[in-house]
Amino acid sequence: MLSTRMNNLHPYVPGEQPKDRVYIKLNANENPYPPCREVIERASSFIRENPKALSLYPDPDSLSLHKAIADMLNQTGGVLCRAQIDGKNVSPAEEDKIPFQVTPDMIYTGNGSDEVLSFVFYAFFSSNEKLTLPEFTYSFYPVYAGFYDIPMETIPMKEDWSIDTEKLLAKAKENNSGIIFANPNAPSGLGLSRNEVRQMLLKANPEKIFVVDEAYCDFGGESSIPLLKEFKNLVIVRTFSKSLCGAGQRLGFIVASPELVNAVTTVKNSLNHFPLDALSQVTGEEACKNACYYADCAKKVCKERDSFISFLKEKGWFVNPSQTNFVLAKSPKMPGKEVYEFIKKHGILVRHFASKGIEDYVRITIGTEEEMKALKDVINLM
Repeated sequence: MLSTRMNNLHPYVPGEQPKDRVYIKLNANENPYPPCREVIERASSFIRENPKALSLYPDPDSLSLHKAIADMLNQTGGVLCRAQIDGKNVSPAEEDKIPFQVTPDMIYTGNGSDEVLSFVFYAFFSSNEKLTLPEFTYSFYPVYAGFYDIPMETIPMKEDWSIDTEKLLAKAKENNSGIIFANPNAPSGLGLSRNEVRQMLLKANPEKIFVVDEAYCDFGGESSIPLLKEFKNLVIVRTFSKSLCGAGQRLGFIVASPELVNAVTTVKNSLNHFPLDALSQVTGEEACKNACYYADCAKKVCKERDSFISFLKEKGWFVNPSQTNFVLAKSPKMPGKEVYEFIKKHGILVRHFASKGIEDYVRITIGTEEEMKALKDVINLM
């Protein structure tokens, strides 16, 4: 009864979502802080004052949301943790200023960055070319490659867990394929500088799509948005799930040339003309208008992350530097699975990957100061 392609699917396995007891969840890279008060109030008033809006189709093009996202990127430079906060106003750090105005026609939005990535895969990667990507990166990429019957080839990481850009480029050239990677990368937490990405783009095939997934960029990376003026094959994927405290909101977007945005929109309109519900559109717009709140949240996460890295090093753990809201770490005493099980037994969830080469590590999302203190207390028991 089932098709061959159905039998060949290998679904993504998300971070554990427990139902049997209450845990401190540090396993899914969610933001530990709630959305700002204005978002909650906008959601409540929208339903209360416009009840019929839920019985009518929403704006299929999400135009107001696209304008709000473009405005937010221009105001912050795309890196919230370095943005300058002045009361309710926010401005980009000098190194993050975008040398042009991001416009609404450069934005496409979808149901989380996962749906956006799905459409990107469909629009730009081919079943007759081997897609090139790092060995360890976001584990949904191979899922989409399998779903769309796109062959792929992975490049081993360097010994320090960074992306081997030269080998990645060489293999992409050999395969005549596009490239995709997360920057900062997951699960390593390491990021390439904007100049490193630019050097890659200069060497890459300009006729092939070059995708940079910036899901974690707001926690210390260098956004490649300024490079869009120079490179027409660049597509940047971002999300509300991490730095904009909206994992339950399901909002993701791309920033790219209007031509590439139109291509992804064509894919969307061939599947579902209304990808974003009305409530997500208005709450997303409100979040963008309150970037100062989210910049403050990002700064708090980064401060707690750096403190936790220092703690782990004092305990003799190996831990990568991180430009994300998580750390990848290895205990000097236990293999990764035992670390995961020990911490879970004490009421906290972290992420363990069974894949060869990373099985001795755990990925730990950064929570609030109180949550991280609880985790430190557990680690002290090891």
